[in-house]
Amino acid sequence: MRLPDERVEVRLAGTGGQGVILAGMILAEAAMLDGRAVVQVQNYGPEARGGASVADVVISTHEVDYPQVLQADVLIALSQEALHKFAAGVREDGLILTDEEVDLMQDDRRVVRLPLTRLAFAASGRAIAANIVALGAVTALTGLVSRPALETAVKRRAPRGTEAVNMKALEAGFAAVETDKIATQTTLSR
Repeated sequence: MRLPDERVEVRLAGTGGQGVILAGMILAEAAMLDGRAVVQVQNYGPEARGGASVADVVISTHEVDYPQVLQADVLIALSQEALHKFAAGVREDGLILTDEEVDLMQDDRRVVRLPLTRLAFAASGRAIAANIVALGAVTALTGLVSRPALETAVKRRAPRGTEAVNMKALEAGFAAVETDKIATQTTLSR
């Protein structure tokens, strides 16, 4: 998938505790390292864990004039609720990346389902690293940011002591796409 060069809107969504905000910060930093203008906005429910969590990242070749995602080019939906709530806000030619455990809804957008949680656990021993697996996969699918920039951002932003497991999770995301381990890649039709 080729994303627009001028402005790309990415929405990462899930529930509190899935690392959605961290993933948004990592993606934003990677884009900055690539020399792009970036705005990252986060929103989460009052619950620390279990409530809705959203990170919007707008990446542009020019100064970002409006910081909100209007119509996402990419949606990373780490939960069922996130997919149902935000899929309609994805451009017709956009990409939705979600976990294999999430039930698909009827939609015309391209949906890529990967075993994000299983890959995270296998690579790092931590299911919570599914957010980092998703970043690797979406980067491999879209070229949204460069791999070296994403690797640097993960190393900088991962909580101290978790850098190695997060790098393994990132590699698992790239490998899932690069070695054709994609579980299901579908364009749903009405």
